[in-house]
Amino acid sequence: MNIRIGVDTGGTFTDFVIFAEGKILTRKLPSTPADPSLAILEGLQEFLDGAADLKIIHGTTVGTNSLLERKGGRIALITTKGFEDVLFIGRQTRRLLYSLKGERRNPIIERRFSFGLEERTTAEGREVKAPKIKDIAAILKKIRAFGLEAVAVSLINSYANSAHERVILKELKKRGVLASVSSLILPEYREYERTSTTAVNAYLMPVLGRYLSALEKKVGRAELRIMQSNEGYISAAKAKAEPIRTALSGPAGGVVGSLYLAKAAGFKKIVSFDMGGTSTDVSLIEGRIRRTSENAIGDFPIRLPIIDIHSVGAGGGSIAYMDKGGSLRVGPQSAGAEPGPACYGKGELPTVTDANLVLGRIDPDFFLGGKMKIYPDRSLKAVKALAGRIRKSLHDTAQGIIDIANANMEKAIRVISIERGFDPRDFGLFSFGGAGGMHAADMASHLQMRAVIVPNNAGVLSAFGLLLADSVKDYSRSILKPVSRIRPAELDALFKGMERQGMREMKEDGFGPESIFLERSLDMRYLGQSYEINIPYRKRGAAALQADFHREHRKLYSYVHPQGQVEVVNIRLKVRGVSEKIRLHKTAELSTADIRQAHLKEQAMFYDRKKFSGAVYDRALLYPGSRIQGPALVMDFGSTTFLPPRHHLRVDGFLNLILSKDKR
Repeated sequence: MNIRIGVDTGGTFTDFVIFAEGKILTRKLPSTPADPSLAILEGLQEFLDGAADLKIIHGTTVGTNSLLERKGGRIALITTKGFEDVLFIGRQTRRLLYSLKGERRNPIIERRFSFGLEERTTAEGREVKAPKIKDIAAILKKIRAFGLEAVAVSLINSYANSAHERVILKELKKRGVLASVSSLILPEYREYERTSTTAVNAYLMPVLGRYLSALEKKVGRAELRIMQSNEGYISAAKAKAEPIRTALSGPAGGVVGSLYLAKAAGFKKIVSFDMGGTSTDVSLIEGRIRRTSENAIGDFPIRLPIIDIHSVGAGGGSIAYMDKGGSLRVGPQSAGAEPGPACYGKGELPTVTDANLVLGRIDPDFFLGGKMKIYPDRSLKAVKALAGRIRKSLHDTAQGIIDIANANMEKAIRVISIERGFDPRDFGLFSFGGAGGMHAADMASHLQMRAVIVPNNAGVLSAFGLLLADSVKDYSRSILKPVSRIRPAELDALFKGMERQGMREMKEDGFGPESIFLERSLDMRYLGQSYEINIPYRKRGAAALQADFHREHRKLYSYVHPQGQVEVVNIRLKVRGVSEKIRLHKTAELSTADIRQAHLKEQAMFYDRKKFSGAVYDRALLYPGSRIQGPALVMDFGSTTFLPPRHHLRVDGFLNLILSKDKR
């Protein structure tokens, strides 16, 4: 029997989606932050007997958490002599642009572990001075004496000629040292970003290497794949060598699943809204997943192709508190899985989940399908204590917590839509995650979005998306030439070199030529600009390339320089190995669908400072064509959907909930 399992480790819960014999099973277990593999093994235990052909695709937060908490390995940097301070100088961009005080930098490498090597290559790739083996050996002797765990290698201009880095890599391999080499990780110009990305990769290698090696041993003969940040998965071996590619692993699965399910439901333009226990991740999808090479995790710029996801510290576990000025605040601190919200029975502090419970937007008898006991009295006590401090009523305080959390999440949506030239009114809000359905209707209403789509199994959609992912590999190379000086044949030759490498690596991963697809693109800018725009490339002349660039530049920035000189900075190749997909089955909607069998009970709900009596429904007993008028709750195993007054929903043929505001 062939079994595929998507495993998404979050800050509060670990989600599983099991696809076997054409059927989908789901489960949700509390995460074990001290050792994420414990929850994973508990969820997988019955499938690890070796009787089935088992493939596991894992979305992990180990890399992200190691960066944010600064719990990576002790590493060294080898760079060109005279450039040892590149990570400590940083770049011109600042968080507080108008502050007269200098910003403190806190690199992940100690200055004494940054070593300069006598070597030189020009920006054109011409060798000026070759490194000496004895100099490399002397540096490696110091690294071993310090007991460092990994080495980042980033030489000046190695993007143009990687020969010197290959010499160093050979010496590191001889001595069994973990090595992160810039010409393999990011062969692009911009020395700070290239060095930072390479160093972060080295920083994560010991941590993710230990975690994945232990996990591989525990899952036995099962085939383990790791989700990347770029919408595709890679082998565990590749993830151990290049852990930086897994930095936004979990959220990426949710975006992949959103695109697939939204297209099936007839929505081409959506904003994916993933609200979990610790954070909320949003991404704008306009017929395809948008990617970017400009990103950062914590203090570290990461210049690799990743899904354009904007994250905020707002989730079901976000803690509400009164700040020093007496104002109510929510997050980014989270109660996490331990101790969790007050209603879980261990915590004392009020969270967003507790506020929803106080307002009647959670059914305490049906939490996780009734499998997890929660304690409403503890939520009442925690929120009431906060209400006393801010001198508000219990329900006003709970509503204030929800309003602030919503405002934080709405701001994230504005960042990826309005601030980038997109009108949110043209988009639907695709809501998932355990907490998303309780907030989505209000947020979509404030932003005047078309509708809210809450998919079936919304609480585990990120894990479901992992099963829909393909194998994706990205390649790039800096060329820095004006379009007028580039011949199509020259570009074609460069692309074909990368394509041969991509085809070879995909073949090693088990993909045949018929399953491999190639996407060429160019990073272009006006000469002198700091940032580039990525343009899909078709074999065309300079005039056509410039026209494509001008069109995209006008769309993003509302202006163009028709006479401006256009430069090609990088060429990029995306290689996709298409995997088998789960087939969705659509059922015809019935206008006579009866919702009485799904009705569980009536309970008090508070909304807009008013008390309502709302119906509670079991989502598993709703059928295509079912229609519900708010206020109401729709309960699923892993999530709850709150339908406010003056809103309605219908169930479509894929069992999605489509929420809309009543027309006045």
